[in-house]
Amino acid sequence: MFGRHGFKFGRGGCGPALKGEFMRMRRGDIKFHLLEILKETPRHGYEIISELEKQSGGYRPSPGSVYPTLQMLEEGGFLTGEQIDGKKVYTITEEGLKLLEERGAKPFEANPKMAQAFEMRKSLMKLGAAVMDGMRDNDEETVKKISEIINKARRDVYSILADS
Repeated sequence: MFGRHGFKFGRGGCGPALKGEFMRMRRGDIKFHLLEILKETPRHGYEIISELEKQSGGYRPSPGSVYPTLQMLEEGGFLTGEQIDGKKVYTITEEGLKLLEERGAKPFEANPKMAQAFEMRKSLMKLGAAVMDGMRDNDEETVKKISEIINKARRDVYSILADS
């Protein structure tokens, strides 16, 4: 559920609501991003996902979207996969290079708002962890002080939003 100021609450945690273009890459684009990454050097799935996250400014695609696409590209002859040290390493083929060439140059461009949203989410997660640590095994006065800080921070944020 989205709160009134664009924050998502409920399943998946609490953080900036990443809607539309901020949330994920366009349907069908992932195959080109995977091929672009493999054009640099052969990689296994986890490395590919990590590189996508790095290039996007923080959006980490799910393995459920990456691995089936890798399999489809392999079946189509656009890349090959071989077991190396217990991991499947993917390499782009000539057909894959040709597909990228036919598509034309469309490098992955990270959206700055997406990167900001992920940084904000990381900060919120760290704050939440600190608050939960403060709640454990602490006296009532410490818990009260932490609660006051959180409530003041919330009011300050709403004040900033009201002025913008």
